[in-house]
Formats: sequence, structure tokens, C-alpha cells
Amino acid sequence: MTGPELKQLRADLSDAIGKKLTAADMAKLCGLPATGGADTIRRWEVKGTTAAATKVLRVLAMASERYPIMDSFNVFDRHTVHEKDRPARRAEFREQMREEVRRRLG
Repeated sequence: MTGPELKQLRADLSDAIGKKLTAADMAKLCGLPATGGADTIRRWEVKGTTAAATKVLRVLAMASERYPIMDSFNVFDRHTVHEKDRPARRAEFREQMREEVRRRLG
């Protein structure tokens, strides 16, 4: 994930959960230590993230409508889910992801 993509993700997650996320919040979401974690996020917002952080952030990004639901999480387009139920199921999933972001933030 590039630096500008991380900055955009922070803004998009802020919109999704209704709270402006700080660099320290993003550090917490990535599992970085409280000491120095925010500085790491600020560096990543310039140079890009590590591969491990990118994996975590791509999962958490699904809390925002601006990001697709990853194929490995998309159980909504299967034949076992009626087409008319899919939008509601996707919305429920996104809300669960928002709750996960809020939970990680404490």
C-alpha cells in the first residue's frame, strides 16, 4: 500500500466509523506499539506500508463502502444467498467491520 493510499484509507475509515482517526489510531489498528507507532504511520503515509500491515489494512478497509469486499470474505454472491438478500447481507458485513475497527480502537 502506498503512502497516498494509506492517507486515503485513514480518511475513508474515519468517514465509515464517524470519527476522525489519528496516526496513533491507525497505529493501534495495525497492532503497532503505542510508543513510536504514530511516527511509523506518518512515515508509511509517505513511503508506504509493510506487506504485513497492508494485509491487515486491506481487511479493515472493507468497513468503508469505497473498498470492495475481498473475494475470500465474499460469501454473499454464492448461490446459497438469494439475490434479493445480498445487499442487506453486504451492509451487515460492512457494519461488522466498522464494529471491529471501533473495538480495536478501544
